[in-house]
Amino acid sequence: MDQRPIGVFDSGLGGLTAVHSLWRILPEEDLIYFGDTARVPYGSRSREAILKYARQDVRFLRSFDLKAILIACGTVTTTSLAALQAENDLPMVGVVEPTCRRAVMMTQNKRVGLIATAASVRSGAYEAALRRLDPEVTVFSRACPLFVPLAEAGRIRRGDVVIETVAREYLTPLKNAGVDTLILGCTHYPLLTDVIGDVMGPGVELVSAGEESAFELKRMLKARELRADERRRGETEFYVSDRVEDFERTASLFLQEDLRHTARRIDIERY
Repeated sequence: MDQRPIGVFDSGLGGLTAVHSLWRILPEEDLIYFGDTARVPYGSRSREAILKYARQDVRFLRSFDLKAILIACGTVTTTSLAALQAENDLPMVGVVEPTCRRAVMMTQNKRVGLIATAASVRSGAYEAALRRLDPEVTVFSRACPLFVPLAEAGRIRRGDVVIETVAREYLTPLKNAGVDTLILGCTHYPLLTDVIGDVMGPGVELVSAGEESAFELKRMLKARELRADERRRGETEFYVSDRVEDFERTASLFLQEDLRHTARRIDIERY
C-alpha cells in the first residue's frame, strides 16, 4: 500500500470532472488538485506556451511527495505528455489513450466525433490514437474554443440560451455526419453533458475524457502496487492560480460539495 497523494492538474475547472470520477473510482486516495485559473484556457495557446505552463504545473505538484500525476487536460496531454514523461521519474496518466479505447469499444458504425480545444485538434493526437486502435474508424473533429470560457463562467445549464446556441453551432455538423459516439476531448466538456446530449440526441454515446482517465489511473496504480489502503477515505486539497472565491463557487456547484474556504491560491510563476 502507498498512502502518498496523487497530483491532478488542469488549466482551470475542467479537471474537476476527473476529480469527481476519482472520488467514485478511487475513494481511498488522497488528491492534490491544481487548476491554473489565471491562465485558462490553454487551448488557444502555442505549443511552446502550453509546455511551459505544464512544466510549471508539474513542478508545483512535485513540491508534494506524490506517487503519480493525472494530467486532466486534453490540451496538455495532446501537446506535452511525451515531454513531461521524459523529464519526470513519476508515473503520469493522460486522457487521450484511455478515452480513445473506450470510443472504439462503443462505436457501432465506426463514425466517431471528437470535440476538443483548438490545440488538441491541431495536434491530431486523438485521431492518430483512434486510427491506431481501429484503422476502419472515421473521425470527425471539431474545435470548440468557446466551451471552456463558458464552462468556467458557469454557463453550463439547460435553458441557458448562450451555451445552447454555441453548442448547436459546434455540434450540428457532427450530428449531421452521423457519428454514433462523441469524444468529449477536453475535461471541461463533461460539465456541459446535458447540453451536448440534447443537441446530439439519445442515439449518440458521449465518452468523457475525465472518467476514462480515472479508470486508467486505477489500472496503473494496481499494476505498480501503488494503491492506498481501501479501508480509508481519501482527502482532496485544492489549489488555484487566481481568485479562490470564483473557483470555489463554480466548483461547489459541479462537485455538489461546499468548497468555500478550502481552496488556496498559489503563485504559479514561482515554479
